[in-house]
Amino acid sequence: MEGARVSAVILDLDGTLLDTERATRGILKEFLAKHGKVPDAEKEEKRLGQMHKESAAAIVKDYELPMTAAEFSEAIIPMYKERWPQAKTLPGVNRLVRHLHKHGVPLALASNSIRNNIETKISHQKAGWKDSFSVILGGDDVKRGKPFPDIFLEAAKRLGVDASSCLVIEDSLVGVRAAKAAGAKVIAVPSLRNQDEYYSIANSVLHSLLEFQPELWDLPAFEDWVQNALPIEPLCIRDLIADVVSCGDLSLLNISTDDCSYESVPDQVSGVFFGWAKVELHGTFKVVVSIGWDLSLGIAKRMMQPSFLGHINNFKRERLHLLLVGYIRKLEHEDNISDALKVSEEDESIGCAALDLPTFYHHASSSPFA
Repeated sequence: MEGARVSAVILDLDGTLLDTERATRGILKEFLAKHGKVPDAEKEEKRLGQMHKESAAAIVKDYELPMTAAEFSEAIIPMYKERWPQAKTLPGVNRLVRHLHKHGVPLALASNSIRNNIETKISHQKAGWKDSFSVILGGDDVKRGKPFPDIFLEAAKRLGVDASSCLVIEDSLVGVRAAKAAGAKVIAVPSLRNQDEYYSIANSVLHSLLEFQPELWDLPAFEDWVQNALPIEPLCIRDLIADVVSCGDLSLLNISTDDCSYESVPDQVSGVFFGWAKVELHGTFKVVVSIGWDLSLGIAKRMMQPSFLGHINNFKRERLHLLLVGYIRKLEHEDNISDALKVSEEDESIGCAALDLPTFYHHASSSPFA
């Protein structure tokens, strides 16, 4: 990108690096139920990325809770702390952090979370994040949190660079606004798929960090692709119920379970993947899986289309598990989700060849399938 030279990268934490939202989902509902209240989804979406102090005061007011904001925080934060160890890294995160650290790119972590909470969250990660980040800032380290620019200006200052030469990666709209206000370049990886249009102020909008191309920002390019396939941290999707229908040289799987089948799939998983499918009564097969979102009705609905690489006999309502071990490409033509999910002959060829390589093949008998 013209004028896109970057000398440092600043990353948000919740929803950008860690899937803390999924790990802690239901906590607010559980807390409010004790007071005869029910969460308002629209209000909670707007709170995404806010300072805890600010959101706590708003929650107490919105739901007319019989307590102060401080009392609310004291009661609910321990509930979150119990769940934070369950938060998993989002697709492409460890790969990106390792890559930039390896090449000496200065890295900062800048979150609206309280600094002590940040330390707790990252302490559960085994990827050496503490050593990778030169600077770690929480919302209580600056006078004003996001959407004000203070935290990004302070991060740039501590990194010894100008904010205009920083690339910020964010998932929330308040974070994107804060980064733009600081004069930084911004990549948005939205947590809420039905609000992509609000992120147009970002320099670039990605579905996941698997789509990130460092060379576009004058950063060292990734060198981990293997024959047009990218190894990923294995993602296991269990207990799907499906029918299989022959379609030429492929056998397509029609997933017949409801949305709860996708609880193990982070919202930022999108694109064409490949891996292994274990069908309870038929064995283990090579599979290419396209995953995306249908936004046509104004709500975000998860869509998945697995295709066996090869022909197997038709079957109905059998349980299967998917183990995705590689990534091929992002989806195209997403205004028509049916077209976007179509697997091309090139996708089939890449997936089939890759799954014969030791890098990918050994997963067929790995523990997630045990």
